[in-house]
Amino acid sequence: MVQAAPLVAYPDVESQIEALKTEGYVYFPGVLDATEISELRAAIDRLEARQESFDRDGSENGYAEKHIKCVFNHDAHFLQFIDRPGVSEVAEAVLTHQAGRRPIECHIIGMTAWVTGPGRPDQDLHVDWMPFPLPEDVAADPRVQVPVMIATAHYYLDDLHEELGPTKFIPGSHRAGRPPDGATEWNGQGEQSLLCNAGDVVLFRSEVWHRGTANNSRQSRYLLQAHYANRMISQKFPPYLNRFQFDPDILARATPRQRRMLGEHAKAAYD
Repeated sequence: MVQAAPLVAYPDVESQIEALKTEGYVYFPGVLDATEISELRAAIDRLEARQESFDRDGSENGYAEKHIKCVFNHDAHFLQFIDRPGVSEVAEAVLTHQAGRRPIECHIIGMTAWVTGPGRPDQDLHVDWMPFPLPEDVAADPRVQVPVMIATAHYYLDDLHEELGPTKFIPGSHRAGRPPDGATEWNGQGEQSLLCNAGDVVLFRSEVWHRGTANNSRQSRYLLQAHYANRMISQKFPPYLNRFQFDPDILARATPRQRRMLGEHAKAAYD
């Protein structure tokens, strides 16, 4: 039986941070209005794949899929999702740390547009990254508070229902201390469907167990992902070996905060 994930809209940054630490994700309702949703979908439709950046746009697996990386460098329209008010404050709060008197601020390590057509199969339950594998009894000890190292914001651009293939989470599973490795539940809890609305955002930490599910509908599913990390984690801007270059016209339109989150940091350790 399908179980829907609780979608609790916490009222302040402190409680949103606590949800990210305890549940592994935090929900932001109605971040985008209908006009913004339409404009963002149109901007995604305009994107062109760059083979050297490992982009995909076609139906080589038997279903249509468009997966474009570093979209902030394709179109200035995407810059606003680097530091979207109401979402980015939480990412910055959990991913910034102090080095003496100086805060070492977080940055964007990637931004991906993803359109998934009908016929896309289920993903396996997985984590995006498990930075600190731990014995389960250690991970469950309330004295052990593993810091968030990477968090991803999902901007959902469709009203999600089971046939369209919602994201599924197992709340709290980041405290398992391990990836699922074939498991389908943790601590007696099975996966729950994120049945949110177009314009909603979910920010989740990299260790929480989750998966995308099969698109059994007749429509394509639109999603924008913004990936945030502690500054000491490398940005994932392909193509690599110093071949990635910022588009100067787009970068000129970025705000100082956006430029900082794109990598224009103040000097710190290892610089």
